[in-house]
Amino acid sequence: MSPCCLLALLAVISLTLAASPGVKVKLTDKGIEYGKQIGMASLQQKLKTMKVPDLSGTEKVPPIGKVKYSLTGMTIVNLGLPKSALVLMPGTGVRLAITNAFINLHGNWRVRYFRFIQDRGSFDLAINGLTITADIAIKSDETGRPTVSTVNCVANVGSASIKFHGGASWLYNLFKSYIDKALRSALQKQICPLVADVITDMNPHLKTFNVLAKVDQYAEIEYSMVTSPTISKSSIEFSLKGEFYNIGKHQEPPFSPTPFSLPPQDNNMLYIGVSSFTPNSAGFVYNNAGALSLYVTDDMIPPSSPIRLNTGTFGVFIPEIAKRFPGMMMKLLVKTVKEPTISLEPNNVTVQASGTVTAYAIQPNTTLSPLFVLNMEGSVSAQMNVTGVKLAGAITLNKIEMTLGTSYVGQFQVQSLDNIFLMVLKVVVIPKVNARLEKGFPLPTIGKMNLINTQLQVLKDYMLIGTDVQFTG
Repeated sequence: MSPCCLLALLAVISLTLAASPGVKVKLTDKGIEYGKQIGMASLQQKLKTMKVPDLSGTEKVPPIGKVKYSLTGMTIVNLGLPKSALVLMPGTGVRLAITNAFINLHGNWRVRYFRFIQDRGSFDLAINGLTITADIAIKSDETGRPTVSTVNCVANVGSASIKFHGGASWLYNLFKSYIDKALRSALQKQICPLVADVITDMNPHLKTFNVLAKVDQYAEIEYSMVTSPTISKSSIEFSLKGEFYNIGKHQEPPFSPTPFSLPPQDNNMLYIGVSSFTPNSAGFVYNNAGALSLYVTDDMIPPSSPIRLNTGTFGVFIPEIAKRFPGMMMKLLVKTVKEPTISLEPNNVTVQASGTVTAYAIQPNTTLSPLFVLNMEGSVSAQMNVTGVKLAGAITLNKIEMTLGTSYVGQFQVQSLDNIFLMVLKVVVIPKVNARLEKGFPLPTIGKMNLINTQLQVLKDYMLIGTDVQFTG
């Protein structure tokens, strides 16, 4: 379990020079409280490992005189942090404040006085009113990943009460007058280094932040920060790049993110805003990679369909095909000619695509003979959803318009082929696209982070994901 999963979320910081974000993430009070609960459990376990050093010395205790004492074998038998807060400091950072904490210890005591008289026993010590205040700095390392460190820590031990087992009553005076102060000082010196260790222990977990997440063999998405986080009294907002790139080749698209603002919602722990820039950058990447193309052959058509991809079917509408290429199977190449355009309006995701359909006759020797090229303008609607820690979707066809680009078999009426190409799009192309969209692309996460109670809204120019968070390890 991460020492403090909340701070892991707060520390998603790797600064770049981009002007506007493609993705925004907001952590609310609810998320801060969840992270604090997890973090305090880790801190409590860490403090229980505190090693209290043995104490010894010589003091004058009237009327006995010089008394040599030692306290040894002190171990923590109970420790509680009942009241704590993780406070956002607007514009600066995060403060951890713990009050009314308590520590119970057990140890052994020994005294020697009058040179030859010795006494020994055990004791139980109860310390109450312990307070710890730590200020935490959040920075970016050389890889663009976040690091955290403690810049200031103060620990104050409150009241202390001791119960000696064995010995005379004057031992209490010795404790109150001399040993109490030394023991408090020893404890206070131990606490802040352990708090700093807990904060430092977070850095390996922060290394798991997916600054650059692989999507598939063509693309990866970058989630580095484009500005410092915006911290208010009740939330913290991160501006992430949210841009797709071809793997190993970071080429910027010919468009930039449009500024957008997250609404003041706070019912969930976390809100993720994904602007239209992010899916549009994906379209740019996949088009550049040549991934938005598909060969369609007859074996992809359902056996029950009366329409077949052969020159006999097409020859009914274009006689020249049947005349010049009798009894041959056909192949279609469907591809985009430029990146698709995704627009987001309230409750509506629309994708506009421009492409071509090239028809070939397959010769007996497998040579492809071009028949015609159609220009295609299409529109689809998309339904988006969150599955696991990925944003996924599915499309349905709105409309399609086709015009003749080039013909190698004479002029013909393109509209006569509408039913054929609608069938090809609906039963082959769109299912192939949806199979890919169903896999989705990763959202910004740290470690073993799950999203639960998730809702998705499509708003003007961005999608808003409201979700709670659960860490499983």
